[in-house]
Amino acid sequence: MPLPRTRGKALRQRLAELRGPDVPAKALDARALAALAANPGCRRRAILDGAGVNKATLANSLGSPSVFGQSQFAFTRGNAFEAKVKADGGAELLRLAHEKLDRTAEPPTAAQVPDLTAAGPEGRTARTALALREASAEPGGWTLLDHPMLALDVAGSPAFLEPDAVVVHPDGSWTVVEIKSFPMLDGSADAAKVGAAARQAAVYVLALEEVAARLDPAPVVRQRVLLVCPKDFSNLPTASAVDVRKQRAVTARQLARLTRVEDIADTLPAGTCFSPDLPAEELTAAVESVPATYAPECLSACELAFHCRARSREAGAVTALGRSVRAELGGLTTVEEVWAAAQGTAGDPTDPAVAALRRAAQLRAEALEGVAPRARTGESPCP
Repeated sequence: MPLPRTRGKALRQRLAELRGPDVPAKALDARALAALAANPGCRRRAILDGAGVNKATLANSLGSPSVFGQSQFAFTRGNAFEAKVKADGGAELLRLAHEKLDRTAEPPTAAQVPDLTAAGPEGRTARTALALREASAEPGGWTLLDHPMLALDVAGSPAFLEPDAVVVHPDGSWTVVEIKSFPMLDGSADAAKVGAAARQAAVYVLALEEVAARLDPAPVVRQRVLLVCPKDFSNLPTASAVDVRKQRAVTARQLARLTRVEDIADTLPAGTCFSPDLPAEELTAAVESVPATYAPECLSACELAFHCRARSREAGAVTALGRSVRAELGGLTTVEEVWAAAQGTAGDPTDPAVAALRRAAQLRAEALEGVAPRARTGESPCP
């Protein structure tokens, strides 16, 4: 649900103050949203992304530069491959959509490619919604939307998203298209990269569903997306249909758990600002005023991961060891608490986590007692 105009204007002004004077906002993309949804408890990332703060620039100013991101070579190669896929009015892309997703439909001989040009993201979003409505109102042919603009409410703030393409099928249903430059070898691609693409596409599916919900009757947003990649070691496009129902459900649930950006902003000290031009001490204090939830998975998804990891290690937080370890330790939140519980100097002995730690410490001590006498006599500890 969109914010009331006056309330939305006040929030945008507040977020602009957090970015700093004359600092342009960095738009959220689907990749960032998927990473944010994977760690919904991190208020620091939520407010920084919601305010449009460039986290890579922020990390450099904090003295913890990030190596996260796409290389310029990969970016150029990806753009060249996408242009090849969409050449001739998207003929090859639509052929792949017909082959992989909709073989019973008529082959795409002459598709519509509407002009989505408009002023600003709000204008492009409205133009995209109009093009989708027109294409679905008169089904029977194929329509290709090249770089449409979609809006998705994230923690009470609109995020504008730009998928590579959306295909409207002859039956009026909609499909998200993801174009990636990593190869498909013998019909399959790297599982980790496909998973990342599926999570990104799931964000677009959610945004498309919001557009469809405003139409009557609501068109079907297909839960299988079209992933287009280079074939083997060539530059020829091939494609695969990827089911994103699981990723869509997880992303929707995690985004719903995000604390509203305005609620986080209200808890910050007066005058808080994340401008990279501030002195390092002042900027560090501003960042530290927002709690973070670090996990090792952040290293591959967030530009501030190195900074947060250093702070997590300094505090002895068990989250630095991974979410699975953190979940096993229950109410023990620091390494010091874990060590004290294992040694029997702290912790409730009826707590399952404490009991397991003490049992593990006992077994370790018994094992070391058996090894020590052999080490003194020079005997091998192994039979």
